[in-house]
Amino acid sequence: MSIRERNRAEFDLPTVFSILIYTHPETGFPLAICDGSYHTVMRTGASAAVSVKWLARKDSKVLAIVGAGNMAEGALQTCDTVFDWEDVRAWSRSQATLEDFRRSMEPVIGGRYPLRTSTDLASVVDGADVVVTITPARGPIVKDEWIAEGTHIAAVGADKGGDQELEATILQRARIFVDDVRQCRTDGEINVPLAEGLISEEDLAGEIGQVVAGHMPGRTSDAEITVFDSTGIALQDSATVPLEYERAVTAGVGIEKKMIST
Repeated sequence: MSIRERNRAEFDLPTVFSILIYTHPETGFPLAICDGSYHTVMRTGASAAVSVKWLARKDSKVLAIVGAGNMAEGALQTCDTVFDWEDVRAWSRSQATLEDFRRSMEPVIGGRYPLRTSTDLASVVDGADVVVTITPARGPIVKDEWIAEGTHIAAVGADKGGDQELEATILQRARIFVDDVRQCRTDGEINVPLAEGLISEEDLAGEIGQVVAGHMPGRTSDAEITVFDSTGIALQDSATVPLEYERAVTAGVGIEKKMIST
């Protein structure tokens, strides 16, 4: 994977590029080489959606997406499969980015609910049942005062040391879950509050896989604030690429090349 933060502003290109090579699990024979950029968009969004399924209140109706780039498109498409939303909001500093997001997403949602976009972050987040943050922010942009009891936050933007999207006081109020504690402690949403001593690893409830597997409870009350800190892990790629390959073969799409002579 390659991350180039200047791409969108300077070259009108996506920020994240990746190439995936899928090999047979037993023989190591290469089965597919595919563009991983769209895959990254969707599996990143899916990680947020999994947390929404397992940690958000079951009566959640209002979704706020903080950030409106390519990754936000994956977040909306995957979270759209979890609940029947009545109100979806998206924020970006750039009106042009919001317009692109609306053009891309309105055909997907098909008018099933309003899609409201704004450059006013407070109005997007305040009152939301679920908040997905998916920006490269280097300092807290989501304020504690906007987060009500019962909110679930999927913080999937922070993926390197120094990144932070949430005020640390939100984490101090919340039950915190991570995808992989080893990565999150240095690269995830918790990395700055941990380094500053505002929270400790003892404050973490655990990894979300434990919740999905039934080894620990997720949300314990409708009043609880839950936060999922996701940095993205290779297991997500390992689980989804075989499915993509199988569907491509079934659909007869792609270009097949003979790699070796027999």
